[in-house]
Amino acid sequence: MARHIVGIGGTFRPRSSSEMLVRAVLGECEGLGARTTMFDGPALAALPHFNPERPERTPEQAAFVAALRAADALVIGTPGYHGGVSGVVKNAIDLLEDLRGDERVYFDGMPVGLIVSAAGWQAGGVTLAALRGIVHAMRGWPTPAGIAINSIAQKPFGSAGELADTAVAGQIMTMARQIMAFRLEQVA
Repeated sequence: MARHIVGIGGTFRPRSSSEMLVRAVLGECEGLGARTTMFDGPALAALPHFNPERPERTPEQAAFVAALRAADALVIGTPGYHGGVSGVVKNAIDLLEDLRGDERVYFDGMPVGLIVSAAGWQAGGVTLAALRGIVHAMRGWPTPAGIAINSIAQKPFGSAGELADTAVAGQIMTMARQIMAFRLEQVA
């Protein structure tokens, strides 16, 4: 059975660099035999604010949690806003508190690829470190390769949306291979 990789990320703007980077990793995973599901910025923006005091879930929230519950791996992409994770991405991650009572708690034993696109190197590095901390807190295994793109200095995509930067393409391929090669038995 094909591994199921879920991608979450982006901004309110369709085809943002963080969304496109996640989609590129998912595309590489598909090329390696995975099936994928993407929750982009507009899909994440449709999720109501997480409120732990209210267990009711909208159909969108329920579908999002169900997809993560069935996932074998995850790719999270965010813009680096002031050195932190964007609100829509953080809200989606907070909603995954619904996984706390599952047999597999949160991301336990799951490889998680992390991507940041920021308007500067400092915001990229700080946000990538913050994402690693979040994934560790949720029992996930961040891939050794994390991707931080300086969207001012680098232009990873061409005008038609094609991947144009060979160094970024190499990072994407590395992350996809690490996600697909991960086996829980390796770390047990």
